[in-house]
Amino acid sequence: MNIDNLNFLLVEDHDFQRRALRRMLCTLGALNITDVSDGLAALGAFQQAPLPFDICIIDLNMPGMDGMELVRHLAEANIQVSIILLSALDRALISSVETMVKAYGINLLGAIEKPATPAALGDLLNRFTQRHRQPAHASRSTSPEPTMNELLEALALDQFVPYFQPKADLLTGAISSAEALARWRHPVRGLIPPDSFIPLMEHHGLIDQLTEQIVAKTAFAWRKWDSEGKRYEISINLSLSSLSNPGYAARLSSILEGNDIAPSYIVFEVTESAAMSDLPHSLENLARLRMKGYGLSIDDYGTGYSSMQQLIRIPFSELKMDRSFVTAACKDNAQVLVLASSLALARELRLRSVAEGVETAADWRLLRRLECRYAQGYLIGKPMPQSDFLDGVALWDAAYLALPSDVRADPVPEDAGPAN
Repeated sequence: MNIDNLNFLLVEDHDFQRRALRRMLCTLGALNITDVSDGLAALGAFQQAPLPFDICIIDLNMPGMDGMELVRHLAEANIQVSIILLSALDRALISSVETMVKAYGINLLGAIEKPATPAALGDLLNRFTQRHRQPAHASRSTSPEPTMNELLEALALDQFVPYFQPKADLLTGAISSAEALARWRHPVRGLIPPDSFIPLMEHHGLIDQLTEQIVAKTAFAWRKWDSEGKRYEISINLSLSSLSNPGYAARLSSILEGNDIAPSYIVFEVTESAAMSDLPHSLENLARLRMKGYGLSIDDYGTGYSSMQQLIRIPFSELKMDRSFVTAACKDNAQVLVLASSLALARELRLRSVAEGVETAADWRLLRRLECRYAQGYLIGKPMPQSDFLDGVALWDAAYLALPSDVRADPVPEDAGPAN
């Protein structure tokens, strides 16, 4: 973990605890630390800092402007920073504030119950460094958001590619599937993540073209692996706006059938975090995909609109738990109950269960105990190009064998329901 190039802002009203936290950060390798004693001073620090802060550590209970008010002001000012919360308050209250922070759209690394320890702080900082290769002041110097013409040119030049993140069977540890995630290989800006272009593609009405390119390139990757004796089930994300187009299911099927890929090897993921704008056409497309034999996964389950209603009216074959449930469950017993009840519902409905955001052996152990079937996350592997995927599988196979025996040996059910 290398944090010497990150800028930290520490907001803590208690002098002794502020000094102790500063020492912890220094011990962990931080070099650029600003500390203040209340929320108002923190806002001033954000305005005056020569470079943006990467991580802000905030005590919730402070006189004057407390941590919650500070978070609100940061969101209203659209300040981009990752946050770590500190508090000696009740765990249920901390959980509520965590939900508030996420609702504001702020990146929450986690919460630490006082007294803070170097281990707890180090775990959260490691989470940040795994996800961010560059500090905020480096990443924010990129070009402005792409124009419609740039997106059209990228489509014409075939610059969008799928990266594949493996999913492992919690029963055996074997990788049998992956999720295809869109990336933009820009000739100047390098590899651009999906949150920088997918909302724009949807806004400009280009998302169908992007999805069809990703499906076609996923089919190419599948055939390449198949030629080497490896067959993986692949999940592909669908935009809700695409599902409102009549005949869209037929277009997707045509691409896959033209590549001789059996429907049982493809799962289409539909996010649950937004409402369907055209329910009849969306349901028809989803039903037609299911009739063809493709799997359907409800993605980000529990974070969006009418979860139960979606499960009843759409013929899903898979329930995919949002990463926030996994992250929260390892430190909050109430969240464990929520996760357990959702997984129990999946079993009752005979839906295959998948958990996102699996980053530690503790996450893996908990999901096995709760009888989840598949895991996806940085513990298993990051998204990678097709050319690196088989090497990534081999790395995970070795890493799995190195896990503690109690992590691998917890009993799980023989089957959690059919895949499709």
